[in-house]
Amino acid sequence: MKFSILIANYNNGKFFSDCYDSIIAQTYKDWEAIIVDDKSTDNSVDLISAIIKDDSRFMLVLNEENKGCGFTKNRCASLAIGEVLGFLDPDDTLDPEALEIMVAAHKQNPDVSLVHSTFFYCNEKLEHMSIFERAKNVIVNSRFINLDSNVTAFSTFKISFYNLTGGVERALPRAVDQDLYLKLSETGPFYFINKPLYNYRIHDKGISTSKAHNAFYWYLKVIMKAEERRQINLEDEVAKLLNRTDPNNLQMNLNNPRYLILAMKKAFKKSPGKFFKKLFLNRY
Repeated sequence: MKFSILIANYNNGKFFSDCYDSIIAQTYKDWEAIIVDDKSTDNSVDLISAIIKDDSRFMLVLNEENKGCGFTKNRCASLAIGEVLGFLDPDDTLDPEALEIMVAAHKQNPDVSLVHSTFFYCNEKLEHMSIFERAKNVIVNSRFINLDSNVTAFSTFKISFYNLTGGVERALPRAVDQDLYLKLSETGPFYFINKPLYNYRIHDKGISTSKAHNAFYWYLKVIMKAEERRQINLEDEVAKLLNRTDPNNLQMNLNNPRYLILAMKKAFKKSPGKFFKKLFLNRY
């Protein structure tokens, strides 16, 4: 069972050597790595090319122009030939046994669309700081929207189920992973591995620190799209989060929709007119 590691890069080449080392160190050997660079403005392409050299297990593809996260991740998946796929950010790393554990779980659970673990928060030097504690087993149904980020990295999925979803939404600039989780939840059950298999690096150029304030309404749009697909009203699920008052306990990044909902509430209070204009006139 081949595993396709999907890496969408934009200006993170300086971190890629750690990512590469973690891939090479995998105990499971039947893998490929698909890297798509989204027209980086730094020297990412040169750095990545110098690292992977002529290793046929790696494929480096370049977008002719900057197309955004959704387009780039969609292109990664479209180039994959593996039976199981998983996204790895170029500034993050995997536990050496990550692929082996994931493939075994997929083999043992052929009816499962997605297998997910938890992860370590790391500093810029990739030193472990803490474990993401909200990852847990979930029962997916028509009301599942992953508001507590129970499903997060490392998430892997079978290509056979992915092909039922319509794929990664190419036009989405944010909340791309969340959108995919909701789509996959509509195709089959999930399986949880209670072990950190992914190292999530926090640094000042990462999306969790530089883009989170722009992301909340894209996550709301993802929920709206799920409502359309499922022909259901998810107002109650969102309302539960709007009424919470514990933002200090939330990790402020795109992997935590609770933060995004609270950010949305804050933006609405600050400028209702601007909020609705941005929400409903920005389409994908």
